[in-house]
Amino acid sequence: QVQLVESGGGLVQPGGSLRLACAASGSSFRITVMGWYRQAPGKERELVATITSGGSTNYADSVKGRFTISRDNAKTTVYLQMNSLKPEDTAVCYCNAGGRLQYSGRLSDYWGQGTQVTVSS
Repeated sequence: QVQLVESGGGLVQPGGSLRLACAASGSSFRITVMGWYRQAPGKERELVATITSGGSTNYADSVKGRFTISRDNAKTTVYLQMNSLKPEDTAVCYCNAGGRLQYSGRLSDYWGQGTQVTVSS
């Protein structure tokens, strides 16, 4: 199994920046893609950005040009640099890791506990 722990959320003013981090630990799971999702109160969870094991990235149109997803050299931590934040970015942000169990090959995914991002004056 794998454990995902998010950090870096907080309160910022519009136009400000935050960097989220998701630390992965555990074993018996080969990660193919990691991503950030977010969910505002009363709304559905939506994809923000993803990064594959090969380094390919993908972004939601609403954050393209403002957010950057990256990972460390050991591929144990994924980051989300958020610039030019807007009030509509306010949400709980969740880290997700998708891949296969090493022994069975079964597709699976794991979620972090979430971290709050609030953009307000």
